Amino acid sequence: MNRNIFSRIFRFYYEGFREMTWGRTLWLIIIVKLFIMFAVLKLFFFPDFLNSRFDDEQEKSEYIIEELTNQNK
Repeated sequence: MNRNIFSRIFRFYYEGFREMTWGRTLWLIIIVKLFIMFAVLKLFFFPDFLNSRFDDEQEKSEYIIEELTNQNK
């Protein structure tokens, strides 16, 4: 009971992850899926719209301000 709350929480999770059998495989699947979602899909489905249309920062900022304040769309 001499340990503080943070070390007890750390030990709880450390022991739990150390004793995992199927959990490691599941965490690996989760990490791979997150990598696919954020890295690969971003490259193919979310192009850099502003850099392809505008040359400098001033034009980009004017476009963004216009789009944010334009309420007729």
